Amino acid sequence: MSDQNAIPTAPALEDRLRETLTPTLLEVLDESAAHAGHAGSNGMGYGTHFRVRIGGPAFAGLSRVAQHRLVYDALQKFTDAGLHALAIEIKA
Repeated sequence: MSDQNAIPTAPALEDRLRETLTPTLLEVLDESAAHAGHAGSNGMGYGTHFRVRIGGPAFAGLSRVAQHRLVYDALQKFTDAGLHALAIEIKA
């Protein structure tokens, strides 16, 4: 993997989301262990399945699709590096 900063870990995703979206609420959970052996599990020692609970002014007035797009766009480099599944919960 060429970009070591793109290795999907909960702290790395959290740092990126704080940096790009300035949330007032943020929780990133690595749920990869629950998916061991499933499609998308990489066995490489870093996460592939995450849950993000996030909220803040960046999401105000946006449709659900637009809110999710903000999160996906912020985390694109992690998706490119092996993040397989992302559950997003937007909190008002």
